[in-house]
Order: sequence, then C-alpha cells, then structure tokens
Amino acid sequence: MVNFSPTSSGQPIRWDKLDYDTWRLQPAGGRSLSVRFDYIADTLDNAMAWTRPDFALFNGTNLLLYPEGAGFDFPATVTVRTQPNWTVATAMKPGQAPRSYQESSYHDLVDMPFFVGRMDYDSMQVSGRWTRLATYPSRALRDNSRKHVWSDIGKMIPAQSAVFRETPWTSYNIMMIFDSAYGGASALEHQSSHVGIYNQGMIGNPFLASITAHEIFHAWNVKRLRPAEMAPYEYHRAQPTPWLWVSEGITDYYADLSLARAGIIDSTQFMALTTNKANTVDMSRPTALEDASLSTWIHPEDGSGYIYYPKGSLAGLLLDIQIRDASDNARSLDDVMRQLYQKTYKKKRGFTAADFWSEVSRAAGERPFEDFVPRYVDGRDPYPFDRILPLAGMRVALDTLQEPRLGLQTSGDSSGIIVTGVIPGGAAQEAGVQVGDRVVALGDLSLSDPDFGPAFRARFGKQDGAPLPIKVHRGRDTLT
Repeated sequence: MVNFSPTSSGQPIRWDKLDYDTWRLQPAGGRSLSVRFDYIADTLDNAMAWTRPDFALFNGTNLLLYPEGAGFDFPATVTVRTQPNWTVATAMKPGQAPRSYQESSYHDLVDMPFFVGRMDYDSMQVSGRWTRLATYPSRALRDNSRKHVWSDIGKMIPAQSAVFRETPWTSYNIMMIFDSAYGGASALEHQSSHVGIYNQGMIGNPFLASITAHEIFHAWNVKRLRPAEMAPYEYHRAQPTPWLWVSEGITDYYADLSLARAGIIDSTQFMALTTNKANTVDMSRPTALEDASLSTWIHPEDGSGYIYYPKGSLAGLLLDIQIRDASDNARSLDDVMRQLYQKTYKKKRGFTAADFWSEVSRAAGERPFEDFVPRYVDGRDPYPFDRILPLAGMRVALDTLQEPRLGLQTSGDSSGIIVTGVIPGGAAQEAGVQVGDRVVALGDLSLSDPDFGPAFRARFGKQDGAPLPIKVHRGRDTLT
C-alpha cells in the first residue's frame, strides 16, 4: 500500500502508523473520513491481489480497511469503477447502484474475492441455487472443456448438499485463473465462492474436478463447521488448531466420495485415489495428525507439513467404515458431519474434541473410540488397514519396490540442475549437499542425458550401500 492519503470533509488530515497494518487518523472534528491509497497487486496467489492489463483479482482481507474497535457487525458497500465493457464477478450481494455490492458484516465483506476485467462468466442452477463460473483469461476454458467442467459441477454439488441436507448459499462463485507460468494448482475456499489458480495444462485433467469438489465442500466444513479454536475468526493473529486433519483431511475424503457418489469417477478410480494417499503416508515420516495440523503453521522441513491432507482423508475413511460396520450400514460419517453442523455451526460456535468424538461414538451405536485418538490421531501408529478395510469388503495388497533415492528435490534452468530441497536423513544430506548447489554429475552419469532416470535406476538400483560420487558447483567451487 502506497500513497496513503486520508481526508476529513474534503481536507487533508494528520495521520501516523502504529504498526505495519494500522494507521491512526486525526479527524480534526470532521464527521466523515475518506482514505485513498494505491495497492500494488503483483502476487498471483489465491489470498493476495494480482493484475494484468485486462484483469484484476483482489481479496478484501488485504485490501479493505477495518475501523478498529467498530466490532464486526456493520454494513459496508464496495463500488467498482472500471471499463464499461468489463465484467465484475463476486459473491457479494448486489447493491443499489450499478456495480456496487454490499454486506452486513465485516466477516462477510472480506470473505468475498473479486474478479474484474475481461473473462468468461456464466451461470447455472444447481440444487436450487445459482452457481456461477468465472474464468480468466477469456476463452481459456471454452467449448467442450467448459461443458465438461459444468457437468461435473452440476453433479458434485448435489452429492455434497445431501450430506448436510442443505445448500447454505444463495449463489456460489467458482473463480478460476489459468496461467501457463503457474506451477501446478492451488485453491482457497470462501463461504460462497472459491478462487483456483491453475496451470493451463490442468484443463481436461481429472484433478481439476477433485480440487473443485474439495473447495466447494469447504463451504460447509471450514467456512461454517469449524474447530472451536477458529470460531470466530480473528484477523490480527494466527489461530493454530490440531483439527486441520478434519477441516482439510476429511474434506479431501469427501471430495473423492462426492465425485464417486455423483458418478464422476467410479469405484476403481476412488480406490486408486485412496491407494495413492496410503502410499504418500507410508513414504512419509511417522507423524501424528494433531502434530501435523499444528506444525504446518511453521512450515516444517521434514516433509510433514501437509501430511494431514492424505492422512486425515484416510482417517475419515477408517472412521466411516467402523461407523457403518457398527450400525449395520444404517449410519455413516455423513451423520457425524451433519450432526456437528447442526449442533455447533447452527448454534454459532465451533466444535470441540468432546463434540466430535461423541458424535462419532453415537453414530457407531455408542462404540468407544478411546484407542483411536492416542494411537492414530495423537499417536504415530500405522493405520490398521488390514483389520478395518475388510469390514467394507476391501483388502490390502502389499508390494515393495526398491529403487535408489538420493533424497534431493531439484529444478532445472538454463544453467543446469539446482538443488531446491534436501530430505533429512537421505544420502544427499549425509554427503553434504546443500540447497542452492548445482548438480554436475552423479557417478559417471550425465544429468543432461534425456534417459537419465532409467539409466540411474539401472546403474545404481541394485547397489544399496555402495558409494555414489555426487559432483556439485557451489559458488566458484566444484565439490564431490
């Protein structure tokens, strides 16, 4: 934020800063205040602001000012002034004037991101509510690709609404940016919308449906049903919670489940997604779900920072199977989520450990889950797949694959292969490789060989424990 200029009754007033995001104004007896500033919108991130000559994304949490001490229940209006032929997409309620939008509380005001500019923007009724799809750049998602996305949306929302037996929005905005320079995919939920940023290669990829289903399910689980530690939201501090394995992990379970229930994927694809999650957890350091939920706030370097996604999803599956088994399939995890939603969100509070586990036990006919928490939520025991999956007619097939791994994360540019991460305990770390090194050679193999991967596995795959020279450039030095 630059060029901060407050006025009162049209006249400049004195001001100073109290901290990095608080300004103190001296209104000099004026009854109204205006503040003008320029906001540098140069970060392509779901939670930030980003512009192109024909487009802008912005979020209220980092753009719209809050009058300190005013509470949160006050009305506010946003008016967008832009090119007459450009489009504005937001989940805010339309105001009285053209391109004005209003909400009755600050919480709602800042939870409604905006797209402004040239984009594709259309609507469809789903579950008796309007769903809107905004995509940038214009014609990035078009023709059959757009029809396919709309078809998936029209199926997944009813499957998710059925869990809670209500659709909690008047309209819902799905907002997508496709950028060829963006690495992969990311999305961020809001109460009546979500913003997804994707590489253009994601168009036609089944993962686009998965991440869309995940973010829409957050409209229930996170934006409304949330842990007590995060109710209400506070904007001036972090609110760490040990329950991200429910907020994110179980949401991820329901993303897969809703796609299967909607017929977007079949049971074989569902099991493949589940198997991939189990393999991800198996290849990671043993980490308690609660620990991972808390540690993610400080970005641990051991690879456990986001393990609560797949591991929490698997926990949801195991709880679902046990509830169904105990109730002869009369109840499920759906009942737990729906009852928590009714008993906590509808009563304007967050859920506690007692709330969650009492609903799990009640759904399972009062079966106790007293060993599940210390072993699999607060503990690091391997999941009992071989005991629980057969209750649902599934079995575990174990296999092993031995392949050489250096424990390096790398990226390539015109100057070669750069080390971007060193996995703790791996061979590269023990050898002294550091982030920023440029890898020259591994043994007698050139990294420029397009068949390097197969050649590396063939050359060293059966030499467990044998020496492997790693040659790197570090600054002006060449080290082995």
